[in-house]
Amino acid sequence: MRDLAILTFQTLDGVMQAPKLPEEDFSGGFQHGGWADPYWDEVMALVGRTAMATPYDALFGRKTYDLFAVHQPASGTPLSDARKYVATSDPSGLTWQNTVPLTGDLATAIAKIKQNDGPLIQVHGSWQLIQFLLAHDLVDELRLWTFPVIVGAGKRVFANADKARAFQLVKSDSTSSGVVMGFYRRAP
Repeated sequence: MRDLAILTFQTLDGVMQAPKLPEEDFSGGFQHGGWADPYWDEVMALVGRTAMATPYDALFGRKTYDLFAVHQPASGTPLSDARKYVATSDPSGLTWQNTVPLTGDLATAIAKIKQNDGPLIQVHGSWQLIQFLLAHDLVDELRLWTFPVIVGAGKRVFANADKARAFQLVKSDSTSSGVVMGFYRRAP
């Protein structure tokens, strides 16, 4: 049995949309892309030490997969070498090594992957997929990096949360620039 963890960057007001690149996601008229950029190097060092130092597999929505695939080397990094599951209605063009398309009944496919042995499954970005995973109660852990920024409108991590759930803080840290990391596990 393996766990599924959401890894995401969010503002103080819960927006996760387009943290790194201004042109990353203009949907809904979003104009604040790149809000995490001033903090990026220090945060990525923390992410590397705390979330990506041990082997893992990744689960992406198609749009996020395409964004990541363009910027990743063919091999030699934990993410490049990880198995990458991609929720997609069009499996063509998935050329990044170790990529597995997930089509059809996504909830069943992900539940089946979780039942197998293997490393932690990490979800990077992928707003629509996160909403789906939360709605289908497939999330075991939340790994949140909260930036000292407020942007107002935008895609929020818990935009469609409709069930009460309890989590326990299992790890925390922060950067000198004020970004706070919190890892939360589902409470028993």
